[in-house]
Amino acid sequence: MTSYAVGDIQGCLEPLLKLLETVSFDPASDQLIAVGDLINRGPQSLETLRFCHGLGDSFKTVLGNHDLHLLAVAHGVRSPTSKDTLDEILAAPDREELLAWLQQQPLLLSIDDYTVVHAGIPPIWDLGQARSLAAEVNEVLRSDRRGEYFNHMYGNHPLVWSEDLQGPERWRVITNYLTRMRLCTPDGILELESKDAVSAPAPFAPWFEHQDRNTAHNKIIFGHWAALEGRDCGHNLFALDTGCVWGGPMRLMNLETKAYIEQP
Repeated sequence: MTSYAVGDIQGCLEPLLKLLETVSFDPASDQLIAVGDLINRGPQSLETLRFCHGLGDSFKTVLGNHDLHLLAVAHGVRSPTSKDTLDEILAAPDREELLAWLQQQPLLLSIDDYTVVHAGIPPIWDLGQARSLAAEVNEVLRSDRRGEYFNHMYGNHPLVWSEDLQGPERWRVITNYLTRMRLCTPDGILELESKDAVSAPAPFAPWFEHQDRNTAHNKIIFGHWAALEGRDCGHNLFALDTGCVWGGPMRLMNLETKAYIEQP
């Protein structure tokens, strides 16, 4: 069995299918792992969701911010924006089956000795804490409190984690770290406006550049930040979002060899 991780798909199904053909992917024996943002912005969001769902046990994913946005729209707490490409999913006859499946997906995955997350892990958390807090939010998403979660999901505050946080504020900052974070301070204060991969307003830096971050010795696979263009972010870091939906390639990673395969 070979396990592959793929960057943000965002409704770009054709490049994904070509990549899988290139590596002779066999769902009977291989595994595909996605870093989230399966849908939105691209031309085939519904087809992508159906394809991933149809792979059954040979497919795993974490939730990205676009996936959560779809679920919030489906729950009626937000309207689609002019940039969204969600209408076909929302009108599909198998909508409820697809959305129920998506809502069951985790915010963080452990695959062999890799950790998969959509955006990253703040420098103030170790891997055990990140797993525990991700599971805490997933439990809410799978409970009868999910409506409360979606009603309070949007927003940038609190900007920093505290164990004293409770309820929606606690869920929101955990979600923002795992699905939206790019820049933060060494003590975890978020800056959620900038997407620049080259320069950051002081005292902020990319989450993975803080030297004393508690997950420096863990292998982390992540997406979300297309502006990185899949650059080398350092030891044990694997950035897979190469901006396919914005005209870049799509990136696949062989977890055994760490080799990248890209499809324009």
